[in-house]
Amino acid sequence: MNSAQPLFGRPVSRIHCIGVCGMGLAPLAIYLADSGWTVTGEDDAPTADVVTHLTAAGVTLGSLPETCDLVVISSAIAAGHASLQAVHARHLPVVRRGELLAEVVKGRKLAAVCGSHGKTTTTTMLASALRRAGFGAGYVLGGLPARGAFPPAAKGSNDWVVAEIDESDGTIAHFSPELTLSVNLDWDHVDHYRRAEDLGAAFGALFARTQDRVLVNQACELSRGIAQAAVPTRVRTFGPGGNFSGEVSAHDDAGLTVALGGEFSIRSARVRAQGGFNALNATGALAAAQLMGATLHEDLLADFPGVRRRQTVLSTLGGVRVLEDYAHHPSEIRALLAELRRSLAGPGRLIVVFQPHRFSRTAQFKTGFAEALAVADEIVLLDVYGAGEAPVAGGSTADLLAAFPAGRARHMTDDAGLIARLEGEVRPGDCVAFVGAGSIDAKARAWLAVRQKHYWDRFAATAGLRHSASTKLAREEPLAGKTTMRVGGAARVYAEPADLADLQALLRLAREHTVPVLPLGRGSNLIIADEGVDAVVISLAHPHWATFEPRGGDRVWVGAGLRLKNLCGLAAKAGLTGFEFLEGIPGNVGGALRMNAGAMGGWMFDVVEEVQFVTLAGEVIVRRKDEMHVTYRHCADLEDAIALGALLRPGAAADADTVNRQIDVYRRKRQESQPREPSAGCIFKNPEGDSAGRLIDRAGLKGLRVGEAEVSPVHANFIVNRGGATGTEVLDLVRQVRERVRAASGVMLEPEARLFGRNWEDVL
Repeated sequence: MNSAQPLFGRPVSRIHCIGVCGMGLAPLAIYLADSGWTVTGEDDAPTADVVTHLTAAGVTLGSLPETCDLVVISSAIAAGHASLQAVHARHLPVVRRGELLAEVVKGRKLAAVCGSHGKTTTTTMLASALRRAGFGAGYVLGGLPARGAFPPAAKGSNDWVVAEIDESDGTIAHFSPELTLSVNLDWDHVDHYRRAEDLGAAFGALFARTQDRVLVNQACELSRGIAQAAVPTRVRTFGPGGNFSGEVSAHDDAGLTVALGGEFSIRSARVRAQGGFNALNATGALAAAQLMGATLHEDLLADFPGVRRRQTVLSTLGGVRVLEDYAHHPSEIRALLAELRRSLAGPGRLIVVFQPHRFSRTAQFKTGFAEALAVADEIVLLDVYGAGEAPVAGGSTADLLAAFPAGRARHMTDDAGLIARLEGEVRPGDCVAFVGAGSIDAKARAWLAVRQKHYWDRFAATAGLRHSASTKLAREEPLAGKTTMRVGGAARVYAEPADLADLQALLRLAREHTVPVLPLGRGSNLIIADEGVDAVVISLAHPHWATFEPRGGDRVWVGAGLRLKNLCGLAAKAGLTGFEFLEGIPGNVGGALRMNAGAMGGWMFDVVEEVQFVTLAGEVIVRRKDEMHVTYRHCADLEDAIALGALLRPGAAADADTVNRQIDVYRRKRQESQPREPSAGCIFKNPEGDSAGRLIDRAGLKGLRVGEAEVSPVHANFIVNRGGATGTEVLDLVRQVRERVRAASGVMLEPEARLFGRNWEDVL
């Protein structure tokens, strides 16, 4: 049992959270557990990703326990909620999320991030930058970092704690930060702030209670005016024209670069994000990090993961971009849609599905919503998400619809109708944005599940008409058994082409339908996520591709589907040497070429003379080794192509007994130094001048487990499947190892194993 710690003037050891899966309360619950309290929680609508974070932090989910010292509720819990009534019946003390957050950060230096729009993204940017800088501040976010990149809260190791401060329920009055960062101000939460002046007064009071400096957005006249009136000598501004100035100097699909000036210790920084508003957010976050004492460098935000439900791209299948965003105020929607409109190319349309959030907000801003949404080509309005609020006059979706010109928007009340409408209207080149703060993310995923099934069914049916009977073609083919790690989900379409003609036909069809293609070898150096692979997965497992043909002059032609073990055996029978180092690599020739596989001091391209491959457009190309771009564990020419075979020139001729003896030596050495359990081989690349395995071992991580995935006690650079491991467990362990090695040695390990169907940067 954890020892009691004082809260609100009394000892508290057990805290129960009602509404624990909400984005306000879940991070706080994790912070409390990390800080030593025993934390339990309940929620009427738990979500899997939030539950994963909570349980990993030690938060126990369930009803109100028999012993409890304090109850905290989210702002969505109504006074008549059954669980809250049970708490009152037991006369337990109850506080709101903001009140408890303010209490638990007392005694620490609080960097408070506040404002009307973008504070969750900015808080996550600041936490991400501080983590990357090795500055051990604690943090409590207001959302989940995308792709599970890091937990939404942590106690930290120094005096600082970063927290998102919510003004919606008035608990902003309980905070006295060391540093305040205000991203912008707009009148909102009209159920609590009846006038814009009331909201301004709440922020002005917060600025006045701030112990040190107040950072405000130079472009927000209201923020700047309130701050200068409250603390004129302690205001710092960021953004164009500010004393911590920043602007977008470059912007593309990979992200943007913020040009910095004023008091910054760096002149520019790369940010993994999109949009001018995110440039302002990044500038504010970097300014705050510097004022807190962190050492800045240009890559602090280069791996910023983003925030779940903030411009999250859900699908690009068939040339249709589908995304979701949490925008729920006219100003946020206006900025988002302007960015999406700029990103459209050609005849593509912007289709917006909008779910209003709260009746009071809809009533107050319906004209502003109609004006902000007008930039879209098609507008679909859903029923208001009340968030526990009772309906108010003028605040229904019907009232919002009336604010549009006749026929400009439509109101849809059932999910089946929405799905059918989108299925019938969406075409390649369109961007479909699901916008709102309620349950709209679930509606987006419900439509995508239907869309993806229909799309892949049609693709598979068409492909079935274009290949011979000898080619295998399957929908939702399980892939775990086709890999050496034995984890992961299914391929949307799986194919084993019987010959080059069938392979080319399949590639050309995929190109026509704008669907990705991924080649799968023996699955020896890759990891598959549990969600499976949204692609056409092509395996050269048909016997046609497993050829071994001596060509004279000590050369041999080998097909891409030939197993490396078989290559070594056939070469030994032919009295050829030079391939023995490949014997224990559980892959085939195609995968070895793509990865420039190596072992025992030898590399695949050491024995290559020329390679034949087919591009994803179906063009067959032959290149000599000296024409190819080959590096450590990588062949760039095969990044977007499929190897068909290679002409190899072995080192020398030898008798079969000599070759077999050398193979036995390598086999014994491998068996003594590598684990026997299912694995993907070495997980990380060796950093220059060092060994990944040595760094992992020195960090004390051998034997570290997540579920049935384990860092091998035999070789620290192997993650093994102890039996029944999932792809999620393997990826969680990869993240933990990488972060703990960075913390222990300062080295950021880069993955060597391939993440099949996804990008490592989207996971790490």
